[in-house]
Amino acid sequence: MLIHPQINPIALQLGPVAVHWYGLTYLAAFGLFMWLGRLRLRHQPFATLSGAQAWSQRDVEDILFMGVMGVVLGGRLGYCLFYKPLYYAAHPLEVFAVWQGGMSFHGGMLGVVVAMLWFAHSRGKPLLQVADFVAPCVPTGLAAGRVGNFINGELWGRLASPDLPWGMVFRGAGDLPRHPSQIYQFLLEGLLLFVLLWLYARKPRARGQVAVAFLMGYGVFRFTAEFFREPDAHLGLLGFGMSMGQWLSLPMVVFGAGLWLWARAQPQTYKLN
Repeated sequence: MLIHPQINPIALQLGPVAVHWYGLTYLAAFGLFMWLGRLRLRHQPFATLSGAQAWSQRDVEDILFMGVMGVVLGGRLGYCLFYKPLYYAAHPLEVFAVWQGGMSFHGGMLGVVVAMLWFAHSRGKPLLQVADFVAPCVPTGLAAGRVGNFINGELWGRLASPDLPWGMVFRGAGDLPRHPSQIYQFLLEGLLLFVLLWLYARKPRARGQVAVAFLMGYGVFRFTAEFFREPDAHLGLLGFGMSMGQWLSLPMVVFGAGLWLWARAQPQTYKLN
């Protein structure tokens, strides 16, 4: 049985300014997106597109900026609407109290979709092409976020067998070992999803298939990890014994599978290269 190291969430204190590890993981996520986005510019079809559909480093920077706005705004609003709607309906001003914590991946994803719609419209690019470009660059950012969750000792897992070698005791979660679900999510929806998606995107695919592979991959991995993650205390398990995270992941898998089949059936002109 392991004990969570109880790392100080503040990485650096400069007078009244505190730099938190969680904030640094966000910076790492954005930096990784920029690096991977530049690599994507060398991949087909983006390396050979011309005219209004041509991609440049400026496009990577702009979609990152819009995506950051989508993640922050969508993530916060998603948490308020999906996880505590009654509380924030009664305390609407606290929606803006982001320093109190509370972000939702599924809300952030919807925010990124809005950002991609805006970017695609403003640059005259097909939405699915934009989504195909962005999708393989996202999982490493998710991995960075799970590192932040682990450092903060939050979003811990469900109770584990005392015989589990990596079972971990978290501060504030009692004295019994739990699954380090942050690490599970780091490995599944972060590293493994990145490797699979990056390799999948390197071969010719119908337009949209890379993006929906992300939807389905994340949905499946998140659904699986939720079996080991402690449900939110104020929600518990919902219908059919599933958590809110699982219920929000199911539509991703179903919609993604349908869109993948639709993209596959389109004419050859929709091929990526």
